[in-house]
Amino acid sequence: MARTRPRTTPLAATALALALTATACAPTGTGTDDDTVTVGLLHSLSGTMAISEVTVHDAVQLAIDEINADGGVLGRQIEPIVEDGASDEATFAERAQKLLQSDGVATVFGGWTSASRKAMLPVFERNDGLLWYPVQYEGLEASPNIVYTGATTNQQIIPALDYLREEGHTSLYLVGSDYVFPRTANQIITAYAQAHDMDVIAQEYTPLGHTEYSTITDDIARTAPDAVFNTLNGDSNVSFFQQLRSAGVSAQDTPVLSVSVAEEEIEGIGADNITGHLTAWNYYQSTPTDTNTGFVEAFTDAYGEERVTSDPMQSAYNAVHLWRAAVEEAGSFEVADVRQALDGTTFEAPEGTITIDGATQHVVKTARIGQVNDQGLIDEIWSSPQPITPDPYLEGYDWAAALTG
Repeated sequence: MARTRPRTTPLAATALALALTATACAPTGTGTDDDTVTVGLLHSLSGTMAISEVTVHDAVQLAIDEINADGGVLGRQIEPIVEDGASDEATFAERAQKLLQSDGVATVFGGWTSASRKAMLPVFERNDGLLWYPVQYEGLEASPNIVYTGATTNQQIIPALDYLREEGHTSLYLVGSDYVFPRTANQIITAYAQAHDMDVIAQEYTPLGHTEYSTITDDIARTAPDAVFNTLNGDSNVSFFQQLRSAGVSAQDTPVLSVSVAEEEIEGIGADNITGHLTAWNYYQSTPTDTNTGFVEAFTDAYGEERVTSDPMQSAYNAVHLWRAAVEEAGSFEVADVRQALDGTTFEAPEGTITIDGATQHVVKTARIGQVNDQGLIDEIWSSPQPITPDPYLEGYDWAAALTG
């Protein structure tokens, strides 16, 4: 059940200015005829990020099928146009331009890496389109042409650091893929560590798709940090965890806390290689809500009993339902009208009740820490006392002032 509570917001005012100056690049239409509305699905169906993004695509398609079976949106059936971002940011930008200009879709659901999002952002701003981005990210961004349904920094990374510190883990080894999300996240982690008497003993970065981690894993074994904070993305995690285990590093002695490893990636990594290690998300397949029980059943019925659910794909699924609610509140598929209706839109999601904060176009979410079990699923071991209001620019944290100044 979804509802909206529209309110004028700073982003809405910025959006109006963008719309007035983007006429020459405006989309060709709202993707509608009397019976259908077209939307874009833009995920990596090939390349190093396919291990993570194929399931996100499947979750979006599940939501579309559910909405169509329930009568569609404003009486129209949703027709998806599927594009492959191919794990390449330039391809994401090119495909986004096609969807908005040539196909004239009403909205687009897509992206995973921050590199892909940042490549698409100017395309959506030039065309005054609306992207629903489903993945946790590094924050320090709020565009009127993006709705961020994954976590921002104060809803994932900062709660994860709070948890590690409370558990007595005060020396950290940082490992990440070499692009904007891990590097920005690690700047935030370093600032947090300096303000909370924690030590960052090393930072290591590798390209997306990298597979040789023995030098790094041997160094982790040698330096014996209290914990490893992992911002690797894609199938690099498979090699990293396999080689970490071979180096003799155990979850009991040096837990790895990952922010881009969910149930889907664990299958590729192998449960034996990651059991006992930690993750920070806002949803797990095991999250105990009535809505989640139905969601897991619907997904496995559609795609197979062996399939698992995860945070990013759940956030992508939520995005389609939130879009429908905003469109129906607005009574229009026009981006400006939908954007005006976003604030206060809620959805009874698998993770629990979520609400769009119109001031930032991010979602109010509960933070959760989980531990991988030997079945390849994640057991929740901590959650925030209440849902966390998004703060993408970390305005509520004095120690972060230098990051946003």
